[in-house]
Amino acid sequence: MFHRLAPLRRLGLAFAATGLLLGAAVPALASSRIKDIADFEGVRDNMLVGYGLVVGLNGTGDSLNRSIFTRESLIGMLERLGVNARDSNLRTANVAAVMVTATLPPFARQGARIDVAVSALGDAKSLQGGMLLVTPMLGADGEVYAVAQGSVASGGFSAKGQGGSVTKGVPTSGRVSAGAIVEREVGFELTKLPTINLMLRNPDFTTARRVAQAVNGYLKGPIAHALDSSTVLVTIPIELKADLVGFLTDIEQLRVEPDQVARVVIDEANGVIVMGENVRISTVAVAQASLTVRITETPQVSQPNPFSRPGPAGAVTPPAKGGVQFAPGGGAQTVVTPHTDIKVDEQGEHRVAVLPIGVTLQELVNSLNALGVGPRDMISILQAIKTAGALQAEIELM
Repeated sequence: MFHRLAPLRRLGLAFAATGLLLGAAVPALASSRIKDIADFEGVRDNMLVGYGLVVGLNGTGDSLNRSIFTRESLIGMLERLGVNARDSNLRTANVAAVMVTATLPPFARQGARIDVAVSALGDAKSLQGGMLLVTPMLGADGEVYAVAQGSVASGGFSAKGQGGSVTKGVPTSGRVSAGAIVEREVGFELTKLPTINLMLRNPDFTTARRVAQAVNGYLKGPIAHALDSSTVLVTIPIELKADLVGFLTDIEQLRVEPDQVARVVIDEANGVIVMGENVRISTVAVAQASLTVRITETPQVSQPNPFSRPGPAGAVTPPAKGGVQFAPGGGAQTVVTPHTDIKVDEQGEHRVAVLPIGVTLQELVNSLNALGVGPRDMISILQAIKTAGALQAEIELM
């Protein structure tokens, strides 16, 4: 029995070793799917915009005497419905002019519904409880692609009284869920394309080459090649055109480790620093010490001795030693004498830090934190290191 099991054990060990090798060949967790770093050319959204009226507001609409466009739009709408309001004095506050925006997704068919966003255009106080009237949604070419109408849902509110007011969120904007119906389709025949381009969201030559290699490795042939830093051309095999959606699905699920340029992004207004993984610095010495001068004013009150004869009103002499002020008649008065305390802090406990060549991001941050450097001081230090030529990365100011 033992001799019969020995080959099986050796075979099991061989399979275990093979499993370890396959596990080592699995891409690292840092890799990303192609669908997360690239888009298929032609598969895109389209922006829609429209102008309309929201009615049914509880006195929080536009002032018609100041919002002329709201008045003219209201009169025009009523005239189209057979109501002559041109000569009347309109004073309603239940109507607001709004801009309506939406995003038309790719391959949206006629009859599909999309969400729309509504924003007040005039001096309306709130859109809560309003109803958006029929609004044509135009594309960049001026054609109507959808028509919006529905109840406006606003997440903000505003309330006020004689002694104060409360406002939460933005009550002058809202959304109409599934409020627009698609009336026109964007013409794009994906199945008739002989080739398709993958467009990288962050252009990079290394990443583009890795994407092409991943596609070629999956299809086992020279199907894809990088055209530039942002475009990878993929030729659709003839045998896969019948199932083009499945082919594109398999491609976008492939994993690639994207490369990135060493960059330091600095937002000086908010003191925010974002550094990439590949940021490196050459050997450099960094010292950070700031001179702090503290001036403290402590006024002191000097009282005269008990039973002292008060001095008459009028001119007085400067205070003598001890802070008591004497009048010409010899009397004493209560005075306030200034006392100033000045301290200079040079932060002598801070030292010079020497950062060796090839320091990583974590080591750089640790070294600067060891000096007691805050975010805003770190911005100045990074800019100084870049000026010295020791920072091997780009600095981008926001």
